[in-house]
Amino acid sequence: MTPRFIDQQVLVVGGGSGLGRAVAIAFAAEGAKVGLIGRTEETLRESLAALAGDGHALLTADITNAAEISTAVAELSETLGGLDVAVNTAGALLQPAPFGDVAAEQAAALFNTNVLGTWNAMSAEVQQLRRGHGGVIINFSSTIGAHRTVPGFAAYGASKAAVSAMSRAAALDHIREGIRIAVISPGASDTEMSFRSGESSDDRAARVAKTNPLGRIGSLQEIAAATLFLASEDSAFTVGADFVLDGGTSA
Repeated sequence: MTPRFIDQQVLVVGGGSGLGRAVAIAFAAEGAKVGLIGRTEETLRESLAALAGDGHALLTADITNAAEISTAVAELSETLGGLDVAVNTAGALLQPAPFGDVAAEQAAALFNTNVLGTWNAMSAEVQQLRRGHGGVIINFSSTIGAHRTVPGFAAYGASKAAVSAMSRAAALDHIREGIRIAVISPGASDTEMSFRSGESSDDRAARVAKTNPLGRIGSLQEIAAATLFLASEDSAFTVGADFVLDGGTSA
């Protein structure tokens, strides 16, 4: 089978670990040249070393700094030779706590990363895609907040609901420019963020099994496969969709 993304350039914001690394690996395996953006050069280099093929690159940037992420997106796009797909996986999570126990400063920091950070990255990507022939942007939200309410996750849920809402609006704003925007909302996935404080892997598996109809956590490969589908021509008629991957929990 011919790789789906040969001669395409893909940016993965948050590509230093977890879902971002898995997505980057999947695109590279399908022939794309991949640019990685994140805050920590060491983890980005670890991701870079895991990518098949050549022509990949990385830059460090903080998504909460609009000028910094804009410069990184522009420079990496130039290095890669253009931009076809951008995937924004970077985000943060607070350990669950009742609404009244979460300080305003904690909520503000979370919104600064999850909402404004995604806004900054997506804004920079739109500008680059406008200079070319359009392309695809995929933002990562969450089933928590965007599709279901979970006690203890008021700030996180609100931030992810905002990501889904602004992505849908942006999708309508820019589709006539040839920029197609969609969202992936994972449930519990096999990342460090899915662990509660002090949990082991067995503890996490037992907790998830109690509430997930499929009885297990989602794999990174499953999330990456869905990302490639949404970025491909197979989903060319998909605009503003929020693709839920949670084993049925939100159903």
